[in-house]
Amino acid sequence: MTPRLQFPVFVLIAVLILLLGNLISLGIIAGVYGLNTITDIMSLKFVGPNTISALYILQLISTTIPIFVAPVFFAYVIVKEPKSYLKPSFNFPWMLIVVTLVIMLISSPLIELSSNFNQKMVLPDFLKGLEQWMKESEEVARKITMAILRMDTVWDCIKNVFLIGLLTAIAEEFMFRGVLQTILTRWTKNTHAAIWVTAILFSAFHMEFYGFLPRMFLGALFGYFVAWSGSIWPAVWGHFLNNGSAVIATYLFQQKKITLNPDDQHVFNYAGYIFSFIIIIILLMVYKKIATGLKPSPEINGEELG
Repeated sequence: MTPRLQFPVFVLIAVLILLLGNLISLGIIAGVYGLNTITDIMSLKFVGPNTISALYILQLISTTIPIFVAPVFFAYVIVKEPKSYLKPSFNFPWMLIVVTLVIMLISSPLIELSSNFNQKMVLPDFLKGLEQWMKESEEVARKITMAILRMDTVWDCIKNVFLIGLLTAIAEEFMFRGVLQTILTRWTKNTHAAIWVTAILFSAFHMEFYGFLPRMFLGALFGYFVAWSGSIWPAVWGHFLNNGSAVIATYLFQQKKITLNPDDQHVFNYAGYIFSFIIIIILLMVYKKIATGLKPSPEINGEELG
């Protein structure tokens, strides 16, 4: 099967598994909590005693598990190359874990800058209907996220760090930086193009249009982590740091342990943006040197990575 054919086949498999996951999760919620709970969720009413538990079921069974199953099924059953497509090897310099940690810490100003730029996006008049739909979709996503991230105890925080931080990071990296990036690398024979196209698809998948640019930027970082190391795990680690730290910061803000609102996008100034950009470029060069030092020519199925 050529990479050009692999792409639509994988998309079809992912869509079917996601649809199946949605049906199963809705069936479980209806069976355990009743149809009223589904109605409350659809109406964005999260005050019922079972709605938050139902939201977790919906998140886990309709999204996280299918996103994990789709690439694993494709890699093992369709192309029968799990090592090449999932890249589960731990054979990479462990110093990359430290470099990834520093990159994620230093990336905050650039993420804020891209988010602020994204928030100012205004579409032409003839696309006002689309813009209104985008804003409404964003508001729905925001309300659902706020409901899930309403944490009263430290155990709520730990649960969200595990489910939203770790499990989501593993599933999404297997799908995007694992299978999709590999398919696109083989198809385009251009690693950089594959990384950025995958980052665009990764951001679009989340259907949060006013967070498109920062998520695309993060997706590109994760893509280079995988391309240069040959392993999915540095990207999973970076993804987990991003998601997990957001959960912890939200919990600490809710408990009034910190005064800085994690949703505040006006923390840094232009000097911080420039500093962040320069340091990240330097750290990416360091990351690449360390990663490629393990083997002179990192390859994906015979293609040297640029």
